[in-house]
Amino acid sequence: MSIVTGILKSSLGKKYIMAGTGALLLLFVIGHLIGNLQVFGPPELINNYAHFLQSKPVLVWSARLGLLVILVAHVTTAVQLAAMNRAARPVTYAPTENVSYGAKWASRYMLLSGLVVLAFIIYHLAHFTALVPGINGAEDFRKLRTVMHGQSVPDVYGMMIIGFQVWWVSLFYLIAQGLLFMHLQHGVSSAFQSFGFRNHVWWPRIETLTKIVTIAIFIGYALIPTAIYMRVVGADYADKVRAELKQDGTVSPAESPAAGKETH
Repeated sequence: MSIVTGILKSSLGKKYIMAGTGALLLLFVIGHLIGNLQVFGPPELINNYAHFLQSKPVLVWSARLGLLVILVAHVTTAVQLAAMNRAARPVTYAPTENVSYGAKWASRYMLLSGLVVLAFIIYHLAHFTALVPGINGAEDFRKLRTVMHGQSVPDVYGMMIIGFQVWWVSLFYLIAQGLLFMHLQHGVSSAFQSFGFRNHVWWPRIETLTKIVTIAIFIGYALIPTAIYMRVVGADYADKVRAELKQDGTVSPAESPAAGKETH
């Protein structure tokens, strides 16, 4: 047990933890994207998907707690590795040294980009999952309901359409996805390197595969807020949702003056 503990506390062991937890988080990012892309279909598609998940609370909460543990381990290990690296080399590289060692912008700012993405995740969960009052009208989303299988369930499609029609929400989302793209591009490559795949045979293939996967993830996630904000997706449905909210005396956040639209 002491040997295992010693390995996990070492720099190499922490890199293994980073690589393993990062791989699991990457699988979640891909799965989450597949689920969210259903917004490009009819409203029933993503609402049915959301209803299925909500009807399995044990499964959903087990997954959430598992993801939380993985995320905490990933972030904690990243901070520890950053501290160990600073302690090992208290004097920073000169600009010319950075170039000679092949240091990339993404690698130097992995911790910062990861923390910004973490902040976005917290906001995203508060906005669309927890529906925390005061988070850009998230409390109004509780009033958005639809009927699925004879039951009144949350209208997830309506929440996404109304939420992403607010310019700064979509902008924040796009910035976060850009940082996630850079974080993944360097992180996936580093994970393979940690597991010993950096050689003249595998490395070029790994770099190519990493670029393809991360670019596909970025495009997929970026398409969602862009298409919604540009009124390519859900424009008519948004009008219907606003009418329903007005009947309850509520003004949709997408209609507020702060969102750059006129109420009607």
